Amino acid sequence: RQCGELCLWIFISGQAVILGLNSSLVLAEDVSIEPSSETDKQGANLSGLHRIEDGSITSNIHTSKWRVFTDAGRDLFLQGKLEEAEKLFSSALQEAKEGFGERDPHVASAYNNLAELYRVKNAFDKAEPLYLEAVKILEESLGLEDIRVGAALHNLGQFYLVQRKLEEARMCYERALKIKRRVLGQGHTDYADTMYHLGRVMYLQGKEKDAETLIQDSIRIMEEGGLRESTICLRRLRYLAQIYVKSNRLAEAENVQRKILHTMELSKGWNSLDTVIAAEGLGLTLKSQGNLIEAKDILERCLEARKNILPEDHIQVASNMLYIARVEILNSNRLRKMNTSEAIVELDKAKGCLAHSIRIAQRILRKLVRQDGTQQYHGVSKETIKDAHAALGILLQSLNALGLLEITKEELLESRGEHAPAVAAENALRQCISSFKEFGIDRSISNSPGIQAEYLSCLKHLWSLISNRASEDLQQSRRANLQELKDEIKRVEGELSQRPKHKN
Repeated sequence: RQCGELCLWIFISGQAVILGLNSSLVLAEDVSIEPSSETDKQGANLSGLHRIEDGSITSNIHTSKWRVFTDAGRDLFLQGKLEEAEKLFSSALQEAKEGFGERDPHVASAYNNLAELYRVKNAFDKAEPLYLEAVKILEESLGLEDIRVGAALHNLGQFYLVQRKLEEARMCYERALKIKRRVLGQGHTDYADTMYHLGRVMYLQGKEKDAETLIQDSIRIMEEGGLRESTICLRRLRYLAQIYVKSNRLAEAENVQRKILHTMELSKGWNSLDTVIAAEGLGLTLKSQGNLIEAKDILERCLEARKNILPEDHIQVASNMLYIARVEILNSNRLRKMNTSEAIVELDKAKGCLAHSIRIAQRILRKLVRQDGTQQYHGVSKETIKDAHAALGILLQSLNALGLLEITKEELLESRGEHAPAVAAENALRQCISSFKEFGIDRSISNSPGIQAEYLSCLKHLWSLISNRASEDLQQSRRANLQELKDEIKRVEGELSQRPKHKN
């Protein structure tokens, strides 16, 4: 797992390092109980060790082992060696209890580390009581309004958010936000971090207006703090743009996406995939608005940049070709009433792009599938499944689009009195269906809602195509094929209808 997905709270040289879901790095003070005198405070800050009431420093064999186990566990954790890290974090927890005392804040940090490990392993039932115990200890030791309690509540909120336990996440974030506002102030980036995550929770709960306000305010704080070009700020802008797109507020989405692209062009230039992806998002929004000329210009520039950065058979090149083809198909639809010949030319351009996209996706999938007759992908790694999922999605979309393109072209040719091949569209759609069966061999891929939805779309298009060409003397085999398609459509629709619908 990438480090950016972790939320690890570890003590190093007197500071707690907190890595959040948004990849931000926050340095907080050691959660040691603050000494009463100024002299004690200075000594504690220098040593990073916890003082007890008589002024002596808690330093013994157990505290030494706690630090060694914690550091070693952290290194293994960040390397993805979770089994070894779990043993060390468990040992660190026991040493912290014996060295610092059962209810010491260092014990809370050890609970939190072990909880994070279980979260990454999706052992949520084991993680939750550890998170809760960490918060409880900090509240008892430091008080309900201490900033370190706020940080722990933020972590707990993230834990709930990952599981879509939205009400629990909301309560944690709201309390953390209140603490951070009082201690850090409303202009602090850590305050903005919790505000952003609370906005995400509220959006998922359907409170879109409140969510939008929180996310906008979190972005404003980042920009006013000189972090306009930071990865975190840009990620929040992208999320805001997604909200606008999903609510069909395309003009507002366009403004945000232009802002993102301008920042990326200045900071990274067009030799960065981050800039290309930002431009592509803007291009797709422009396509949805009907601004086809600028959309195609941007998407073609994206394709040119990708070909300079990536191998020519990379899946991103295939997806880029698919997007350009869709713009050309839309442009053809505009032209068909005015100039049939130009409309056909646009379709032929789109067909070339789709053919390229199909070849790349097929090549990727065939490399991933084992050639020993077992109908399995090479290995079972998440990376292999991710690559196969992306390639199959592009392949199905491209073949489906090709089938519809051929239907449209056939209609245009017939309108001019020309003979059109009647099988091209059907062949493309049947190839789409056969590709789903050939390459959707891993259930995590074939059961993906996005993949199933594209497969269903192809089934319906083929059924409609055959039905429209049906006649009284339709061959028995064709009638049987229509029934098979109808049964398969019903099956897939049933599976999709049973899936819960979540916002992203």
